[in-house]
Amino acid sequence: MTTDTAAELIARSNRLGADPKNTNYAGGNTSAKGTATDPVTGQPVELLWVKGSGGDLGTLTENGLAVLRLDRMRALVDVYPGVDREDEMVAAFDYCLHGKGGAAPSIDTAMHGLVDAAHVDHLHPDSGIAIATAADGEALTTTIFGDKVVWVPWRRPGFQLGLDIAAIKKANPQAIGCILGGHGITAWGDTSADAETNSLWIIDTAAEYIAEHGKDAPFGGVRTGFEALPEALRRERAAALTGTIRGIASTDKPMVGHYTDSPEVLDFLASEKAPALAALGTSCPDHFLRTKVKPLILDLPASASVEEQIARLHDLHEQYRADYQAYYDAHATADSPAIRGADPLIVLVPGVGMFSYGANKQTARVAGEFYVNAINVMRGAEALSAYSPISDAEKFRIEYWALEEAKLQRMPKPKSHQGRIAFVTGAASGIGKAIATRLAAEGACVVVADLDLEKARAAAAELGSADVAIGVAANVADADAVQAALDEAVLAFGGVDLVVNNAGLSLSKPLLETTEKDWDLQHDVMAKGSFLVSKAAARVLIDQTLGGDIIYISSKNSVFAGPNNIAYSATKADQAHQVRLLAVELGEFGIRVNGINPDGVVRGSGIFASGWGANRAATYGVKEEDLGQFYANRTILKREVVPENVADAVYVLTGPELSRTTGLHIPVDSGVAAAFLR
Repeated sequence: MTTDTAAELIARSNRLGADPKNTNYAGGNTSAKGTATDPVTGQPVELLWVKGSGGDLGTLTENGLAVLRLDRMRALVDVYPGVDREDEMVAAFDYCLHGKGGAAPSIDTAMHGLVDAAHVDHLHPDSGIAIATAADGEALTTTIFGDKVVWVPWRRPGFQLGLDIAAIKKANPQAIGCILGGHGITAWGDTSADAETNSLWIIDTAAEYIAEHGKDAPFGGVRTGFEALPEALRRERAAALTGTIRGIASTDKPMVGHYTDSPEVLDFLASEKAPALAALGTSCPDHFLRTKVKPLILDLPASASVEEQIARLHDLHEQYRADYQAYYDAHATADSPAIRGADPLIVLVPGVGMFSYGANKQTARVAGEFYVNAINVMRGAEALSAYSPISDAEKFRIEYWALEEAKLQRMPKPKSHQGRIAFVTGAASGIGKAIATRLAAEGACVVVADLDLEKARAAAAELGSADVAIGVAANVADADAVQAALDEAVLAFGGVDLVVNNAGLSLSKPLLETTEKDWDLQHDVMAKGSFLVSKAAARVLIDQTLGGDIIYISSKNSVFAGPNNIAYSATKADQAHQVRLLAVELGEFGIRVNGINPDGVVRGSGIFASGWGANRAATYGVKEEDLGQFYANRTILKREVVPENVADAVYVLTGPELSRTTGLHIPVDSGVAAAFLR
């Protein structure tokens, strides 16, 4: 049950976390001390409520708090074995917990419990980290804040840092907080309002000082040729490079991407100091844990050709991997975790923008946000002094910290399609929507492509946030529209791995009533449309060097010769043979091409609802509302086929179980003997 103290803490945390000037996503932590009734003794007990490990201040709820007995937590000082063994204290926090449930205590719990203040905030504001990473940060702290804020030399987060800050507060009763060298800020107060006010005062005072006293051009002048391209050209170039860059970032393991062309990024990349500053890497632990110690930055101007940039990116990637291996080898000890991969998580292309990567879209997006934070930090530090992050040795101690490794090992096992990006045509309804829904449920990022943009966006919104799915307009019969839709997809998620050619329509007419327009319309949407989508997607799939899947939703009618169906069945036969042709042609790139032959999918079908159902019912002499059961009754299994059955087949074909299967057509028709493949 939430106490007033906890409720007040959650409200404060949400306010602080909602403003990116105060802290980055999932960065920092807050706490409150208070009294509650011990249900065992019925007596008052002093407790510490503190944001738990891995939580986010802006979205913190009661379940995200760790609750500890303050007397037991502070008693750990008496058994503290020293800085060389301080990691052992994290496990000791479990013996201080009050009740069950809640979040796991984080490494910063000691900072909150040991500091003699009722309310404590530890935050990662850009303005505060700018002071913390300045070469003369200690002197700047005194100049900017006087004796109200005290400098704390860099120390890795942990029990000793908590002891250090507690001692500093005791020795400086006038102080309201600290600047933590290379890291961030900590503030405190007797009330929740006091702590929040003090935190904001430190953040705003630092920002105002930088604005008033900082250099006008902290990153130096602009490099000729490295300026931002016009927006349309910038996005066109980004889309052309995305496949290659994602392949680079995914050499060790597949990654999802995010593209950013914000003014902060473009201005930084155009500046004289960008190469040298980027090479120094980030400093705040939250930053480089998300971005790796440094980015890969292209050293060619925006005027270079796509081919020149791609060739240079591959060269720089080889050097980046060698440098990262050297970094690991230089600092690893016998008990260090194994290297987690030597590919960059941030790739910077002057004139174009930033490409950031992670195991899923949210992680990729947040990595980019963190590097923007790092750019802001570098700007502030350079404006007043010189940017001086913590050493590579200290970065390694955190990046390959046993506690960090344990946190990674506790993460849930990824779903079958996590890290995969699916592009599904005709996905706003019917079979396509069922496929998009199933793939999203299995962890994929999904692009819902449909002729109707509003319906595509609505269908995507049903699947989740833009980190899960987006809707795009796609007239599959138009090559330019197809390319635009694929470009939007790759800029949203970093690439594409799984393409489902599902868009379709049908007109049921006998030969003599089928017009040339009828024929062209159906062939344009399904035969030509599938060709155009596969061609555009194949370029990205090949550039990524990650393999991939192309699925054609064909039909039982690609094999079965039914009445009054010449145009539809012929185009479905065209699609079916495209599967075989592309399986042969694209196999050398690890791209699998397979087909699915559904039949009688009446329920939820846009095709059947648009008149095809009425025509088919008339052809077979049944009521339209009985058409689904009619199709079921003529099958071997006597079971109706629904969109989800087709989605199941897509899931199986694109999952790990059939990784050696290509050129296959799977019937999803409850058994139509006349359509058996021979």
